[in-house]
Amino acid sequence: MINEVVKVHDKFSVEIKMGYEPSKDRKVNEFSVKTWLFVPSSLDINPSTYKKEDFYNDFNSNIRLITPPYLLREIALGDQSVFKYLEDSFQKVANYSTPKNEANYEYHIRMFHTILRSALRREIQHILRNEQAEDRQYLIKDYLNNVRKIGERYRELRRIVNVPTVRKEMFDYFLFGDEFMSNQFDEHSYYLHRGLRKVNDPEIDKCKEEILSLVRDEVAYKKSKNYLVVEEKPTDKNRWFVHRRGAFKKYFEGQLLLSFRKKKEGVFMIQVLYSIAAGLAMIIGAALTFVFQQSLGSFTIPLFVALVIIYMLKDRIKDLSRHYLVGKINKRFFDHKSIIRVKGDEKIGWCKESFDFVREDSVPLRVMKHRNRSRIVDVESRGVGEKIIFYRKLLRLDQKALDNSYGNYNITGVVDIIRFNVSRFIQKMDNPEIPLYYLKDDQFEKTAGEKVYFMNMVIRFKLDDQTSYRRYRIIFNRRGIKKVEKV
Repeated sequence: MINEVVKVHDKFSVEIKMGYEPSKDRKVNEFSVKTWLFVPSSLDINPSTYKKEDFYNDFNSNIRLITPPYLLREIALGDQSVFKYLEDSFQKVANYSTPKNEANYEYHIRMFHTILRSALRREIQHILRNEQAEDRQYLIKDYLNNVRKIGERYRELRRIVNVPTVRKEMFDYFLFGDEFMSNQFDEHSYYLHRGLRKVNDPEIDKCKEEILSLVRDEVAYKKSKNYLVVEEKPTDKNRWFVHRRGAFKKYFEGQLLLSFRKKKEGVFMIQVLYSIAAGLAMIIGAALTFVFQQSLGSFTIPLFVALVIIYMLKDRIKDLSRHYLVGKINKRFFDHKSIIRVKGDEKIGWCKESFDFVREDSVPLRVMKHRNRSRIVDVESRGVGEKIIFYRKLLRLDQKALDNSYGNYNITGVVDIIRFNVSRFIQKMDNPEIPLYYLKDDQFEKTAGEKVYFMNMVIRFKLDDQTSYRRYRIIFNRRGIKKVEKV
């Protein structure tokens, strides 16, 4: 199964998050994703101005494991929850502080906070989607109880590792987790409180106050431990708070990040084709030399001129042959192949990707139907048309290796997080505001209209015999991305 989420990441970047969940009854799963980007010709994006290197610099991809799915109440109250793994690792590092036990201790701390963050996010989304007042009240109270219980249980583990046998560096990992957890409680409680602002219900108002009480308690706790908190006015402390929050997020979520070694595909075949092109040019050059020697004789000026011309032709024949043969073979090969590894050395699959500009007549009819170009676009692009970027990715996962990758934690698949930066696409855009005039009381008044551009993206997903299509529209101008909408 392939799931996708496309949204605005920042002012100039679109985030495309694709989750690949392999089938448990198959040893090997292959996922195919093809993407067509329809770029307005007025942006002057074409093979001459936008090279492969430019695309791969703008199209940044990170592959990580899908966070193991746990309910918030399962973390708080479950007998065999992640707290069991966490406590066992704490006891081992306190009793026998070996490099292996220290690595296991750090690993479980990082996994715990990654799982907790994901569970908090899903819980808040579920509460805000729920429209039944009674259910919503129960879910909010359950959320508050579970959060307090999780905070208490994690902080009780401090006594296990606050011993002379545990190095300060190891103890700091516990403190980092404590600070990160408290920030997560604050952040997600804020999202919940903000999402409930439009709900007018006395019982929900009581829940809002309980949410605020939780946040107040966490802020007081952080101050007691000398953790940074958000100040009312912008200060250096707020700058450091943002820096530490970002560093902690990368550190804990990096536990699920997969390493991959990227290499160019088809290097050997390209060298073979270069040799064939050189051999072909040599055969033609030698044949022509033999013919001219027979007709012009040896050591004559006409023969000398003919040999120079033959050499020039041979050189051009070799280059043209190389260009033709490599162009043909590149359509069969991908640009890159990346071996995906977990924990640095265990291979769980590979990923291939390629980029190119394509003509409209080479785009499948089904894709063009999803593109569903309007008449105004036809009129606008008549004579020049849209430029079409074609990006394809093929991902293969070994189910057995994936199941064995993280032991007791249930890993269901991998997620590919792509950040597509559109900064290069805005360089030839017009001014973002256009003056407009309207009639008011028999007088012309001036106002402004926003100039925007539309870039359409059609994605085709394929797994086994199942194929599906999605279309998204990126609306942006010189000031940045305005909106990404699913069409």
